[in-house]
Amino acid sequence: MEITAEDLKFCILFDESSNWKLNTVTEKTASGVELLHIILHTETPAIPPKIEIKWEIPNLDIQTRWSPVITFNKFIPADWSSPLTSNLASSAPVMSFLNIHGENRMTFAVSEAMRPVQFAGGVNEEQNLISCKVILFSQPESPLTEYKTTIRIDRRNIYFADSIRDVSDWFAGFKEYTPAEVPAQALEPIYSTWYSYHQNLFEKELEAECALASEAGLSGIIVDDGWQTDDNNRGYAFCGDWKIAKRRFPDMKTHVRKIHDLGMKYLMWYSVPFMGYKSENYGRFKGKYLFNIDRMQASVLDPRFPEVREYLINIYETAIKEWDLDGFKLDFIDSFRFDGADPAVAEDYAGRDIKSLPLAVNRLLSDVMKQLKAIKPEILIEFRQSYIGPAIRKYGNIFRAADCPADILTNRVRTIDLRLFSGNTAVHSDMLEWNMNETAETAALQILNVIFSVPQISIRFAELPDDHKKMLRFWLDFTRKHKEVLLKGKFMPYHPEANYPVVSAENQQEKVIAVYQSGIAVKAAADSGNLFIINAGNDSEMILDFEKAPSAVMIYNTFGELVNSPVLSAGLNKVEVPCSGLVQIKF
Repeated sequence: MEITAEDLKFCILFDESSNWKLNTVTEKTASGVELLHIILHTETPAIPPKIEIKWEIPNLDIQTRWSPVITFNKFIPADWSSPLTSNLASSAPVMSFLNIHGENRMTFAVSEAMRPVQFAGGVNEEQNLISCKVILFSQPESPLTEYKTTIRIDRRNIYFADSIRDVSDWFAGFKEYTPAEVPAQALEPIYSTWYSYHQNLFEKELEAECALASEAGLSGIIVDDGWQTDDNNRGYAFCGDWKIAKRRFPDMKTHVRKIHDLGMKYLMWYSVPFMGYKSENYGRFKGKYLFNIDRMQASVLDPRFPEVREYLINIYETAIKEWDLDGFKLDFIDSFRFDGADPAVAEDYAGRDIKSLPLAVNRLLSDVMKQLKAIKPEILIEFRQSYIGPAIRKYGNIFRAADCPADILTNRVRTIDLRLFSGNTAVHSDMLEWNMNETAETAALQILNVIFSVPQISIRFAELPDDHKKMLRFWLDFTRKHKEVLLKGKFMPYHPEANYPVVSAENQQEKVIAVYQSGIAVKAAADSGNLFIINAGNDSEMILDFEKAPSAVMIYNTFGELVNSPVLSAGLNKVEVPCSGLVQIKF
């Protein structure tokens, strides 16, 4: 089947001999965005057929691409390369093609953000075109009678970041993807125990650590894996019962109260799908698993069983009520999947009140958020990449970059990509750690590379050198004082193909520019108001290009100490700025 909309020609492939009827409707919005609505219908419930939608555009002035979780793979592949895949718990069906100046050439998105979608765009060698495709129902799906989705194509000549933000807003406009409210606490720097302690957790140590973390400006703690087991082997054999390891936390309620007395919030980690082989409840859910993961010593629960959902929700409700928790880090929800065939098919879906796995996960997580908010309206729920799509914004108010220990470049790219697509959902960095023998200036690069997100810190404060403490206090204080512009201002990351060497955020009061590459001339317009330029390029010289001569220039080192107040002129200026330092400019 071929459909033409404007100058786009869509080719739609599916099994026309099936009982399914396919209809399409094309539409162009007032802003110039093109929509292709796809409607499937059958009289009696049936497994929907695989559908492939293809189209092409000229390969004109296109040099790179963007998608939510491809990180460094922003090259344009050949059209025969493997497609990307999204589903409720992994990424989102969005891809953008742009030129070297960051101008959008085509951004496409698919409104299906729960079920699996394969999507791709690449160069057709024979004709030098950008060939795109979207594949629906490539994986097992339960019987349906009707299905609708929309492909959105934006070819406006606008900045790519604006095009991606428009896609995020488009998704948020669907009733089934209405984002959760974001409490103010979600935008505050927080401590995490994972890199600093891993599973070796004890309440007295954490209480002492939190006292120091609170003094440094951290507003809460996420207690990661280890609180529920005395086993330190990094497996999941003891997950599922979610009982406190008494040797580690003899009195959890009192322990949480002590952290609260420091003015800090308390969040705990749970691996949602896993039931460990050595857990007390493993036998209870026999026959209600999707598959086994022997290397993790755990099985994955099937949320299509109502008793599985009830059990998991009760676990979190009980934890809040008994321990007065403030939130949860809900992990591994991407493990709600099939490892081969759907085991329910052979059982004719016996005992399952929802046949579709994505819809069952959606029901589970929706009920979790609804019932926890009824207990604590300001509940904090964190999910990590790559479960950061439009559906996940309904259940969580914190998205964290995927694990990249001590890797400043990956953390920078991931947090920026998350910021572009996450709307007002709080974006957190992966936990920051560094070697205690680093210079304070080099250690500061960890926080400067994620300055446009909420930093999570995972170092042992008691072991920090004094100069590291001073550095960290200054930059955490900076993130708090300038939170409105850093996290809510107009966000402009430049050159995704070069891993965002310059990033800015501005509002009516101020502007912050972070420079991550040496030798770049930073342009400073006279209407920038109170301007801050961060030297994160690990070089002690910056090139500043002023539209007019500033009235005041103040240069600070990484400890927040004023080191110089030079008089600078309009045009290009070479300026000595300490590594990991800051320039404040007023016009």
